Amino acid sequence: MRKTLYLLAGSIFFFSQFMFSQGSPDYNGGFKVKFDEEGKKYFRILSWAQVQGSYSDDVPEESSKLNFNLRRARVLMYAQINDKFLILTHFGLNSLNASNMSAVGTGNNSQLFFHDVWAQYNITKNHSIGGGLHYFNGISRLNNQSTLNMMTMDNNRQSWATIGLSDQFARHMGVFAKGKIGKLQYRLAINDAISNSLDVQNRVAYNADGSPNISENTTYYAGRELLGSKDAGKCYAGYFDYHFLDEESNFLPYKVGTYLGGKRIFNVGAGFFLHPEGAVRMEGTELKGEDVSIFAIDAFYDSPLGENGSAITAYATFQSNDYGEDYLYSAYGTGSMIYGHVGYVLPGDVTKPRFQPYVSFASNSYDGANDNRDVLGIGANAYFSGHNSKLTLEYKNQKFGDSNVGSVTLQAMIYL
Repeated sequence: MRKTLYLLAGSIFFFSQFMFSQGSPDYNGGFKVKFDEEGKKYFRILSWAQVQGSYSDDVPEESSKLNFNLRRARVLMYAQINDKFLILTHFGLNSLNASNMSAVGTGNNSQLFFHDVWAQYNITKNHSIGGGLHYFNGISRLNNQSTLNMMTMDNNRQSWATIGLSDQFARHMGVFAKGKIGKLQYRLAINDAISNSLDVQNRVAYNADGSPNISENTTYYAGRELLGSKDAGKCYAGYFDYHFLDEESNFLPYKVGTYLGGKRIFNVGAGFFLHPEGAVRMEGTELKGEDVSIFAIDAFYDSPLGENGSAITAYATFQSNDYGEDYLYSAYGTGSMIYGHVGYVLPGDVTKPRFQPYVSFASNSYDGANDNRDVLGIGANAYFSGHNSKLTLEYKNQKFGDSNVGSVTLQAMIYL
């Protein structure tokens, strides 16, 4: 393990020299093509990639302890024909590695798919409606997190509280409304829940007559599939946050992870997700629907500290999760969660590489388990052109029952 840490630390130094020399300190908004002088008719393209090398001792004896992963590869495009209409398209892949690649790229594991496709109409300057495959989620800031500018290496998984259960990779098909009233921003959505949830794929079996063969007194997130779309087809979400200091943009739904002291932000938010009869439970011989309800409150602070280039980023949330009686699957379960992280940008010239150590901690309690799932992260970011070119080194430890798993990951990211 010590040898691997030295190797990863050396890699940070090597890549810092290379990537800064190739960086773009004057990124200036990226690739945007204007079709009129006022800039009301345009299209913009963004592209990014996150590549990881991860080391863990907790692997089978015959498996390698060091593995590589294309965590994300994405392309996002949006365009306006005037200031009333907007269309956004976002596609890419996630977590491509040697285990799920196929020989000619056409295997059963879907590699490239749409993350977002929605159309939007701006009713007024501050209020919009739209529909499609969208990311205007409820619950919390982290359930609306951008993957371009996270402070930690990745999002807190439990905060993407419905991923694969009612949605496609944190996106729902439905309609939304978003806007702001003074310093209060809002987003609301009515969506269709997916039929082919992770529970349906991995835990629900069927008898020869087509009836579900599920365990008695066990809860499954499979309401739409087993009860039908009339009773269990719709879900409802919303998030509201008040901006006490600088106001953040709500032009797109993706929440910024850290501004590196570029703004003075203090927001307090609250959100919800409701899916009537989204879960099911076999009681005796009867299949009973159970409502899914998730609520959270959170606070986000980001500010420069003096004139020396240093800055602080801090976030905290409490989330109440009800997926049905004693539900527990993967990281998700009925119970509650507390999560927080804090990072500090070291003093220095803002035109040169910047460094940001951070720490994060999550504690998930489950009604259906005796132990909490505790996740500790300790890491550091090296920024060579802001978020456009950065390296992240993180140690993560997860404890749950008798399991105690630690890993070290180095991630390189570039976006244009």
